[in-house]
Amino acid sequence: MSPPPLRKHTDVMRALLPLAGRAVVEVGCGGGALLRFMAHQGASPAIGIDPNRRVLARAHTDDRQGEEVYAAGLAQALPIGDGAIDALVYANSLHHVPVEVMSPALAEAARVLKPGGQLYVTEPIAEGDYFELVRPVEDETEVRQAALDALHAAAATAEFTLAQEFVYIAPISVADFAGFRQRMIDAAPERADRVAALEDSLRAGFDATAEARDGAHWFELPSRLTLLQRC
Repeated sequence: MSPPPLRKHTDVMRALLPLAGRAVVEVGCGGGALLRFMAHQGASPAIGIDPNRRVLARAHTDDRQGEEVYAAGLAQALPIGDGAIDALVYANSLHHVPVEVMSPALAEAARVLKPGGQLYVTEPIAEGDYFELVRPVEDETEVRQAALDALHAAAATAEFTLAQEFVYIAPISVADFAGFRQRMIDAAPERADRVAALEDSLRAGFDATAEARDGAHWFELPSRLTLLQRC
């Protein structure tokens, strides 16, 4: 069996998700990097939803690429009208939704999507060097499996059909250890104290496993793309 292909998250999205002229929502947009990419590709509007007002404030300060709009909100209660959008994106964020509201969050995605609209979800797989590095801070094995189970359950309802699902290896980079540390905290602010307590061991692990090249530090992240279509 051949290994999964090495593909950038943005290349996978560009190949599978039409963006130009389409209304797109990203749930768990964080600092807005992917939302800016989607806006640059022509998504209009490109709406970023995140419960963390601090990272949204930072997103507002970055250069706009198009019609980006940011709003605080929860995955299970989106501030979006019924059938208003063409695509909804979870980029490595569905497993951060509390397990008990994952299914309601996906039902909420169905509510806001137009018929024929797409639910585009990338999720990290619980394996690889990056996962093992972060695991002492928070072991996400169970919540990542719960996210996959919720997606498959949604695909079995009358609201969605499964269009595609496949595994690939995504290269990701951070500038330095400080960027890595901030990435962990932005994803789950409640981790801040644990990250601080484990900083020495995390730094040692980062130095041992990250590949330094092109002025950054790189990891390869096993990832799964699940694409559902609204019926």
